[in-house]
Amino acid sequence: MSSLRRGQTLDTAALKVIAAAFLAVLVGIGLSRFAYTPLLPAIIEAGWFEPGQAAYLGAANLAGYLLGALCGQRLTRYCTPATALRLLMLVATAAFAASALPISFGWYFLWRLLSGLTGGALMVIAAPSALAHSPQNLRGLASGAIFTGVGLGIVLSGTLVPLLLSRGLVVAWLGLALLSLCASLLVWWWWPRDSGRHRSQDSVAPLSHQGHAAAWRSDMLAIYASYGLTAIGLVPHMVFLADFVARGLGQGVFLGGVYWAILGLGALLGPLASGRLADHVGFGTALRTLVLINIVTIGLLSMNHAIPLLVLSSLLGGAAITGSVTLVLGQTRAHIADPLAHGQAWSLATVTFALGQAVSGYGFSWLFARSDGDFGLLFLIASLALLLAFGASLLSRFLSPGRLRL
Repeated sequence: MSSLRRGQTLDTAALKVIAAAFLAVLVGIGLSRFAYTPLLPAIIEAGWFEPGQAAYLGAANLAGYLLGALCGQRLTRYCTPATALRLLMLVATAAFAASALPISFGWYFLWRLLSGLTGGALMVIAAPSALAHSPQNLRGLASGAIFTGVGLGIVLSGTLVPLLLSRGLVVAWLGLALLSLCASLLVWWWWPRDSGRHRSQDSVAPLSHQGHAAAWRSDMLAIYASYGLTAIGLVPHMVFLADFVARGLGQGVFLGGVYWAILGLGALLGPLASGRLADHVGFGTALRTLVLINIVTIGLLSMNHAIPLLVLSSLLGGAAITGSVTLVLGQTRAHIADPLAHGQAWSLATVTFALGQAVSGYGFSWLFARSDGDFGLLFLIASLALLLAFGASLLSRFLSPGRLRL
């Protein structure tokens, strides 16, 4: 792979690694998380669980994602990244299959938790492994291609899942399991082979110490804060957008689904567009540009509900959901060049995002209930959180040891 790192293009081996990471993210996050949204009403209508129980099952995935982000890097201490990635994709597949059997609430909760755990762990292992095999000047495009998997998962959640549901819940879950299994087997040999030297205790200890020091620098803390605040700012779009259109604006469930599809389109296009922009202006600048645009569109949405603004906000909100992941991954890589140190930093960033997402998800839900369904208040708070995220990202640039294109 040394020739690849010196080159300016992606060869077949690098493309396979990127494709493998793309499918891992599609399975672990795109489908494991977002496919549950259209399945939720069907689960309640079928009498599998009460509405309150079903909501807790959805939260179990977010809790699992946080656990996966925390333990993902630790897993690679006991096996190679390639082995860990294969195992995680198989567990995600098993979670889909197990969900076809509503044996008990505990059973379902366990598998929803595991599905989230695999997503968090895949996030912190797959993308850094793939980027290590991509040329420096194409890492924006490569990371964008990887996280397009999340956007595709959102699109599939609004298209494929309803088709599967027409044949019943069991068929829907098993169909997702089959899709996940096919993706796992397809990329089985596409992951890069590792020498295993990271498993030597003599090499792990000093590298881990160096990574710990770099990951807790002041500029990195600012990046984590920015990423966590970005998660808070994007939660209303992820959770409430369709309901805002359907009930808040009185436009009905169908149009709510249309705007969710527009958000999915933005999520599909966001990573590649953001990554390509980052290749030209730098990851930090690209991230701040994306956040700044969403501050305006989400803030205006709290006061103005015109159709053009709704479409634009849905599209750009979707792009920010996936594009921010692409850009923060590249931003942490720009600040920390060492692969092992970057792996630890990316794990911390993912944990921060997961915390911001989980805490604000419950917080916005509580506020929504206490404010008699005031969607405008949610969007206003979201825009303020993004404003703070912009400031933290800008601070990271000035705190960085080297300020070139950050």
